[in-house]
Amino acid sequence: MATFLYRLGRFSFRRRRLVALLWVGLLVLFGVGAATLKGPTSNDFSIPGTESQQAIDLLKDRMPQASADGATARVVFAAPDGRTVTDPAGKAGVEKVVARLKTAPQVASVVDPYQAKAVSQDGRIAYTQVTYKVSAIDITDAARDALTAAAQPGRDAGLQVEMGGDATEAMPEQSATEVIGVAIAAVVLIITFGSLIAAGLPLLNAILGVGIAMAGITAATGLFEMSSMTSTLALMLGLAVAIDYALFIVSRYRHELREGRTGEEAAGRAVGTAGSAVVFAGLTVVIALAGLAVVDIPMLTEMGLAAAFAVVVAVLIALSLLPALLGFAGRKVLGGWIPFLRGGASRRGRAGFGERWARFIVRRPLPVLLLAIVGMGVIALPALDLRLGMPGDEVASPATTQRKAYDLLDKGFGPGFNGPLMVVVDGGEAQAAGQRFAGEIKALPDVAAVSQPQANPAGDTAVLTVVPKSGPSTAQTEDLVSAIRDKGGVLKAETGASAMVTGQTAMAIDVSAKLSGALAPYLGLVVGLAFILLMLVFRSLLVPLKATLGFLLTVAATFGAVVAVFQWGWLSGLFGVDTTGPIMSMMPIFMIGVVFGLAMDYQVFLVTRMREEHVHGAAPGEAVVTGFRHGARVVTAAAVIMIAVFAGFLSSSESMIKMMGFALAAGVAFDAFVVRMTIVPAVMALLGRAAWWLPGWLARVLPNVDVEGERLRHLLRDGQGDGRGDGAGGAPRPGEGERELDPAVT
Repeated sequence: MATFLYRLGRFSFRRRRLVALLWVGLLVLFGVGAATLKGPTSNDFSIPGTESQQAIDLLKDRMPQASADGATARVVFAAPDGRTVTDPAGKAGVEKVVARLKTAPQVASVVDPYQAKAVSQDGRIAYTQVTYKVSAIDITDAARDALTAAAQPGRDAGLQVEMGGDATEAMPEQSATEVIGVAIAAVVLIITFGSLIAAGLPLLNAILGVGIAMAGITAATGLFEMSSMTSTLALMLGLAVAIDYALFIVSRYRHELREGRTGEEAAGRAVGTAGSAVVFAGLTVVIALAGLAVVDIPMLTEMGLAAAFAVVVAVLIALSLLPALLGFAGRKVLGGWIPFLRGGASRRGRAGFGERWARFIVRRPLPVLLLAIVGMGVIALPALDLRLGMPGDEVASPATTQRKAYDLLDKGFGPGFNGPLMVVVDGGEAQAAGQRFAGEIKALPDVAAVSQPQANPAGDTAVLTVVPKSGPSTAQTEDLVSAIRDKGGVLKAETGASAMVTGQTAMAIDVSAKLSGALAPYLGLVVGLAFILLMLVFRSLLVPLKATLGFLLTVAATFGAVVAVFQWGWLSGLFGVDTTGPIMSMMPIFMIGVVFGLAMDYQVFLVTRMREEHVHGAAPGEAVVTGFRHGARVVTAAAVIMIAVFAGFLSSSESMIKMMGFALAAGVAFDAFVVRMTIVPAVMALLGRAAWWLPGWLARVLPNVDVEGERLRHLLRDGQGDGRGDGAGGAPRPGEGERELDPAVT
């Protein structure tokens, strides 16, 4: 592979105008495709195989007027001191709001609070439930504006009017986070390289790659049913890995230039060595993202595959367009120095921090290893109390109308009114079976109220509402859902009618259960496949084992930090966390996928250089030090860029986005600086040459992918010389590198 990539790098450098034109043509082609093929997105969030989804599908067929999967909004009215919502002025204000809600766009039904007896005992608080014809993600801006405007008559009447529910949540919009991330990346790259030109190439490379990927995903919406959220993860990861991959190749290119090689030869060697690491690092990311399909939630599968496509584009563009851009820049990537920034060059021969850190670890590997593992273990301890859920308005900022509505309902009626359950009775005499089942549910603990069953015209399906005493994200409500489902089995045996629990609260419980159950298989899939891939890269059993165990330590520590801050409330003020609660159930899957991909990037880029030095005859300890000398600076830069980008999400007002940003930033920090740059060199120093041990029979079975470029180096030494020569961007002189490589070596 190294030989093939060497050829590709030289070709792209030499034929840079053609290569650049081809990629610009692809960008235009994909852009035209996006403009012409772009279709409407299907935002149907389904969880196949769960009881709540089966109940919703049944209601769509039997009782479409119920709009079981439609968005909902709870409009809560609170009278000031000395007044009630039942006095003439208050009641008139409430009725005007209800009337306006009934005529709002996309509304299916509105419950009259006085007819439904949705007024608190003291008469101070009332609420109405608004059900929409479409899911929350399909609600238009006009419908949301109408919902907000409908509250004005109530406020004019002197009432406090607040709104909660998924219908009130605006869809995530593209913020300036990506722009801020690019700006931070630019600063870090300038500090790393000390050159504006060298810093600009990875950014240009990343922007073009992300542009092509996003245009391709947009065009695909005209051919496939896709969610509007599919592009979010693709944009974030595509930008991240594209900068990372270009950073490593540009760094290696500058190193080769300083060795005295021509521009074309330096590009070939940079792509042949660092490019090989890019290929395998990209494969690990693709494995992690495509593995999201094991969860069997269509939206997650789409997001994973789209992000994997963006990563593939990032790899391809780094291997072909970047050498072409280097051809245009020539030796200018070494110039353009900025005062006090020397791109990692040592001053007066003094070793850089990375080399000094590596030598410190190599001298004291065991104490460093134990200290790092114990420290990570302590941080991971809170993970033992990890509780997953799909928290809603209860974790919103106290200043938001959603949280105010939640608190008013809690105060006036009890926390369970914020998360009612819908029970669907199907088959036989549904009305009679529903009446019987309602009586059985009332006898269960933690039940505040049960409505009378409402049957469809055919009489074969009935729906009743159960209000728990506990909040929607509590363990007690989860137990209640399980208890109702257990009693449903008895009902089926005795009457032939089946009972299913659904609604937003039950849906959230089922999603959490499904994601929790998929966590171990997902971890096993990505870790197992990556282990095999890393075994091919490093031709070792212990190095991949160390890499995967280190990643699991990162996962545990990250979960611990997230639980401590977002569930226990430690340092919550520092990170702007207003309310604690269960950890969003989707967070672990996303965090594992993203951090695993980036962690393996750092593993491949750092340890590949150690492997290269080892193959070329360096002693084990010296190989570790040399690998750090060449790789620590760029790995640090890549990690700092990622941490800064992810940490930017901490400024979001959305609790879930804040949690994701914290988890990803913490995961990258733990993995890059503790695992890869502390534990890895300590273990490598302790293992010595045994780190590269591979059984003979396995060595014969595994293909030699030559990611460190050993065969390439031998080939160049024997047939092409060392490629040193005449300067920037120049081709080797006749007789130096003109002979074609033997195809057999690829």
